[in-house]
Amino acid sequence: MNQQLPHTDSADNASSLTDSDKKRVEGLVAIKAYVRLVRAWKLTNPIAGKLISVSPRTWTQMKDGTWSGSLNQDQSMRLSAIIGLYKALHLYFGDDIADSWVTLPNKGPLFSGRKPVDAMIEGGLPMMMDTRNYVDALRGGV
Repeated sequence: MNQQLPHTDSADNASSLTDSDKKRVEGLVAIKAYVRLVRAWKLTNPIAGKLISVSPRTWTQMKDGTWSGSLNQDQSMRLSAIIGLYKALHLYFGDDIADSWVTLPNKGPLFSGRKPVDAMIEGGLPMMMDTRNYVDALRGGV
């Protein structure tokens, strides 16, 4: 990413970052992880943007590393839930199934034949959390 991050001379100076700077850096890290996840899941650009509640233009900038905004709380929580879901899927399934699971019709009780990604877009953050909890329960984590 071509983002300018606050300059620090050493790891000790990292504690001098403002809360706003820390939040921004955390957001950039989450976005970078999400870009890789979108590739692994083979999501289209419109779906990738809708999933984290950003406009197509903003998603393009995020993907290209040219975005200079900051995430709101809802977007941060969506990213956290989705990244956690990605990790849980890879702990439970093999890589191929884990990466296709969100785009396959699912007869599970949360989805009623819908693709989990469609259910998460429609249901927003609560559905993302439910989906993550569902997969955690499948793998015995709950």
